[in-house]
Amino acid sequence: MLELTLVLAAVAAACAIPGVFLVLRRTSLISDAIGHVLLLGIVLAYFLTRDLDSPWLLFGAALAGLITVLLVEALQSTRRVKSDAAIGLVFPALFALGVLLVSLKAGNIHLDVDAVLLGQPESADIARWQFFGVAVKPLVVVAAVLLGNLGLCLLLYKELKLTTFDPVHAVTLGYRPESVHYGLMAVVSVTAVAAFDAVGPVLVVGFFVVPAATAFLLTDRLGRMIVLACGIGVLGSVLGVVVAAAFDTNTAGSVAAVLGLFFGLAFLFAPLRGQLPLALARREQRRRFEEALLLVHLYQHEGRPEEADEARLDGLHAHLRWTAARVAPVVSRATQSGLVRRDGDLLKLTDTGRELARRLFGPLPSNSHRSAGDGRLGD
Repeated sequence: MLELTLVLAAVAAACAIPGVFLVLRRTSLISDAIGHVLLLGIVLAYFLTRDLDSPWLLFGAALAGLITVLLVEALQSTRRVKSDAAIGLVFPALFALGVLLVSLKAGNIHLDVDAVLLGQPESADIARWQFFGVAVKPLVVVAAVLLGNLGLCLLLYKELKLTTFDPVHAVTLGYRPESVHYGLMAVVSVTAVAAFDAVGPVLVVGFFVVPAATAFLLTDRLGRMIVLACGIGVLGSVLGVVVAAAFDTNTAGSVAAVLGLFFGLAFLFAPLRGQLPLALARREQRRRFEEALLLVHLYQHEGRPEEADEARLDGLHAHLRWTAARVAPVVSRATQSGLVRRDGDLLKLTDTGRELARRLFGPLPSNSHRSAGDGRLGD
């Protein structure tokens, strides 16, 4: 379990680093596309090497991912197909081609459906590749990818940040957003290959998108978002392994479910962008607007002959075009806040309420402004 947890944590962090930029650039679906077309690259590399243990299969898969990105960009550049539609056109075709080649040319190879759909991170402790005669485990591969992604992020942090948030300004400063974009896609492709081999296709997409999307709900600082995404991915991996062991279920599915739970909690309760805090903020904003509207209404008619009608408590709903049930809580809150007071059947502004209404509405015309001492109309 320790090695399984380390593999999942390393893959989560490795995917989260480029995943942050995919989420911010609104190209998250490209990770799903690359994850699907890896099969084509693996099959083509196998036809060339005839060796299932050859590391060239990894290079073939990475190359297939880059070809996918180039085809998507080519379709999008025509301006007749949007980016999401271009991805939807390219990766099903390439994935289907890979399946077709497997069926026609490698019919004796058994593809386990469960392994293909969910992956088998439980077998991550088995050495699968031979590099110069040395057996290499997936943990070594994903650890190398993690270190490479971290180093590239630190080295090119300024370029990635600038081209992500303001590509036009980046061009004026002499940067090439297209080169940065293709470099990022190359990193995504290589990372997807290592993740696909270690944990399977479900977690490839999950680790790229879910931790980054969750971190996006929690912060508006890029550096903090990268750290949070890595931490969320690692924590989800650890808890997913624990859940899978406790309920004797598939590890990849458990980790994906835990990550989905994290996102759901952030979506509901995140301080900055959570639905509950946003709903409470909108409610408070609506309440303040209602109180401000009441104050301005009373201020406009204060000291005027029509005040006896406009400021009557039982007639406010008609003048403000509110329901009678809506008036009562607004008046109650304004009274408790010390903005208005009851004077028989009329509502009167307090000094605090009058000053606030004056700031909201501005000074009244001189011929209708109240004298400060006696409450009568001024000259």
